[in-house]
Amino acid sequence: MIGDIHGELDQLRALVAKLPLLDAEDTLVFLGDYLDRGPQSEEVVRVVRRFDRDLGCKVILLRGNHEDAWLRVVERGWVEFVFPPGNGCLATMRSYTDGPRVTEDEMPREDEVVALHSGTFFPPEIVAWMKELPFWYEDEHAIYVHAGLLRRDGEFLHPKDTDPMAALIWTRSDEFFREYRGKRVVVGHTKTDYLPPELDMLTPHDPADIWAGECVVAIDTGCGREGGFLTCVELPSLTVYESR
Repeated sequence: MIGDIHGELDQLRALVAKLPLLDAEDTLVFLGDYLDRGPQSEEVVRVVRRFDRDLGCKVILLRGNHEDAWLRVVERGWVEFVFPPGNGCLATMRSYTDGPRVTEDEMPREDEVVALHSGTFFPPEIVAWMKELPFWYEDEHAIYVHAGLLRRDGEFLHPKDTDPMAALIWTRSDEFFREYRGKRVVVGHTKTDYLPPELDMLTPHDPADIWAGECVVAIDTGCGREGGFLTCVELPSLTVYESR
């Protein structure tokens, strides 16, 4: 499983170079958030879409909340998402329009505002691809979702029982990381240094590293942000690979 890439193609390449040789018996699960913040969102999407052919393994590309957000932008607009510089949306647009790299806290030029607020710079095939991204995946080792599971009437719901499905990629609940017990769940979305270090059974000495609780593994290690890196974890061995 590979965590949130956020437009950092160089980090993705560095990480993949460290993985063992993959073949048709292997499955590579991406947990979503291919876009925004980093300068190479267009390139990241292009590369991950052909990974099954290039690496020779089964590839699962899940939807992240940033892909979901862009679909909302395209369908009906969402100024509150595209406007804050911290969301990194301007960097995505410029990666698709060959614009200059975004500087810290840079705002869009006047001639960029309409395209940014409508997402019209995305090629139609990329919008169609984002719509097809699944919300979750499951195998014998774990359940894989971008953000986490919802709780209802004291029980955490299996993804198939969740309505709306989008909740799986937007939720951010401290109780999920502290209290969920069941089949292992692997997530991204929430940076690991926000999670309770006293419950981390793998790297409690380094809050920025992978977080592994009793039944949840979290691998958003801040790629796309200053000082962040990209993380991959292999199951069932819990072997960890990093781009740093």
